[in-house]
Amino acid sequence: MVNIYQSSRNNRGLSGVAQSEPAQPEIKTSVPGPKTKALLKDLSSLQQADSVQLFADYDKCFGNYFVDADGNTFLDAFTQISSIPIGYNHPELLKAFNEEHALRSLINRPALGVFPGSDWPQKLRSVLMEVAPSGLNGVATMMCGSCSNENAFKTVFMWYRKKERCGKIDFTEEEMTSCMDNRPPGAPKLSILSFKGAFHGRTFGALSTTRSKPIHKLDCPAFDWPVAPFPRYKYPLEENQRENDKEDERCLEQVADVIENYKKKANPVAGVIVEPIQSEGGDHEASPAFFQKLQKICNQNGVALIVDEVQTGCGPTGRMWCYQHFDLPSPPDVVTFSKKMLTGGFYFNVETKPSHPYRVFNTWMGDPGKLILLEKVLNVIKNEKLLENVNETGTVLKCGLHELEKEFPNLVNSVRGRGTFLAFNSGTTECRDKINADLKKNGVLGGVCGEFAIRLRPALVFRKKHAEIYLDILRKTLKAI
Repeated sequence: MVNIYQSSRNNRGLSGVAQSEPAQPEIKTSVPGPKTKALLKDLSSLQQADSVQLFADYDKCFGNYFVDADGNTFLDAFTQISSIPIGYNHPELLKAFNEEHALRSLINRPALGVFPGSDWPQKLRSVLMEVAPSGLNGVATMMCGSCSNENAFKTVFMWYRKKERCGKIDFTEEEMTSCMDNRPPGAPKLSILSFKGAFHGRTFGALSTTRSKPIHKLDCPAFDWPVAPFPRYKYPLEENQRENDKEDERCLEQVADVIENYKKKANPVAGVIVEPIQSEGGDHEASPAFFQKLQKICNQNGVALIVDEVQTGCGPTGRMWCYQHFDLPSPPDVVTFSKKMLTGGFYFNVETKPSHPYRVFNTWMGDPGKLILLEKVLNVIKNEKLLENVNETGTVLKCGLHELEKEFPNLVNSVRGRGTFLAFNSGTTECRDKINADLKKNGVLGGVCGEFAIRLRPALVFRKKHAEIYLDILRKTLKAI
């Protein structure tokens, strides 16, 4: 057994039993096993549970390894859809609430917009603002990625309308009356532009910007909000630069055209939301030049640029924020986050914040307990140099995937990504799904996205040795197909 947390003195869980990371996966039953099948039947009697793949024994999960209810041990390269930053049951997180004040902050969960704790401003400054995107000096905490995007949209709409009022903060009687009937001018015609293949959440407003799968949106009314194409590159990138540059220009021209057309139809675009790497839609990436020109179009049209870092934030691409790879001349107007950041929220400039209370508000507006955990996570990232580890491990993974691409060209193509935030395609959806299912039977958890992609979303503590195990099992899996 190998201990991946060498710098931690105490690896004992709440039971006092020492935990160590397994050396490799171990599959004892069929996958899914009999206990998992029984639990799924039980859960399905209570709710729609067909999305459930496995039930976990979270007392036994550790580091990069997931243990299911049947005792099977998997190397986890998916980590709860990219949400586990430093592995399962990290000792620093297990002791996060040993201190009494931290425990009281957890159990006395406040309505942060009304009764925050006396240490809340300091917590925001010392935890969230310590890793804030350069140039953004405000932050709002939220519960999840969807509600982070929802409230980012509201903030952008309010900012846009304040500009239209030339900075005036008072509302007319007509505005106050008409908004209660869902009519202009109080409920204005405004829109958010998103991209084909985008995923920005499943809550109602965010759903109008989500365009990755029909199942997410069927039967739900949607806003008349515009869409533009996101680049679809040919790989390898270095052999297709001319074609990919043309693809950038094609997509950007349509962004500019859509903004102009929606202005003419009296439904102006107030904000553009974009993922640095489209995740759920198929792990599609775009060049730094694309994002630089997209920001320029936004600036020229008085439109806010919202960068959705819900999946890419907190280090998996080798930088704290993926957009930092793009060398933008100025920061995005808004950066949303969740998942590995443990709390949801968004960064912005305080000049953008609403002028009145209760406009961006809900009961909890996040959770102080999540910031206590995030503070521990950020310390581990810094002390264990995990961003460096992501880049080193990512190089091993990506080079290994390229080798498999050469060895199995009929099964693997279009290797791509940054850091350990990687993906590859298979030729058909059926083949992709078989590879992913067989990986699971061989002891590796992965994820799929888009039509053809298998995506890697390991924790930041996924090291070279884990990359080698992953690549060995993937090779074995491909060889058997």
